[in-house]
Amino acid sequence: MKMKVKVAIAEDNQDLRESLKASLGYFSEVEVIFSASNGLDLVNKCTALQPQVILMDIEMPVMNGIEATANLKANYPSIKVLMLTVFDDDNKIMEAILAGANGYLLKEEHPRQIVGAIQDIMEGGAPMSPSIALKTLNILRHQNKSQEVAKSDFGISEREMQVLTRLAEGKNYNEVSESLFISPKTVRNHIQNIYTKLQVNSKLAAIDKARSLGWM
Repeated sequence: MKMKVKVAIAEDNQDLRESLKASLGYFSEVEVIFSASNGLDLVNKCTALQPQVILMDIEMPVMNGIEATANLKANYPSIKVLMLTVFDDDNKIMEAILAGANGYLLKEEHPRQIVGAIQDIMEGGAPMSPSIALKTLNILRHQNKSQEVAKSDFGISEREMQVLTRLAEGKNYNEVSESLFISPKTVRNHIQNIYTKLQVNSKLAAIDKARSLGWM
């Protein structure tokens, strides 16, 4: 017999908290072992009762869901966090993902979808509501596009970027030359061009500037 997934709920609205707990009670796949009214309450309870999955609201008093997620991931990395919120704006999505959230659902999802997402997370998946998945893709596309524009603003060519990337990996001029099938002299020419375009005068400064611009 398959073991039930031990679930905790973090939700400051008592009615919603009790409603969600009651809804999940109809499913044999999960067991709600405790609930919390804010992030700090949740973190404290996790010390004694470690759930496998947490259904995490974002907007909560004392400690919000994103702060609680970061705290839990630092102290209990094996606990999975599934954001369950009304927020679908880009900033909240990215903050939750960067904090370590394993999935992101909107509260409008049917309890069956929530249970399915819990099972998905336990199997290594990263479930998201369709609208959240689309927003995440658009965020990533926008970031990539911004990076491309930034490179073109400085006039950095694809080949120059390849040289710079290999230098950042710790390769010397000869190793860069061999990996790109170009002569050491050509490598030096590319590096000189990179210095001029980025307005720097050393390899380290060029690498640091490329990293600060999000190119690597």
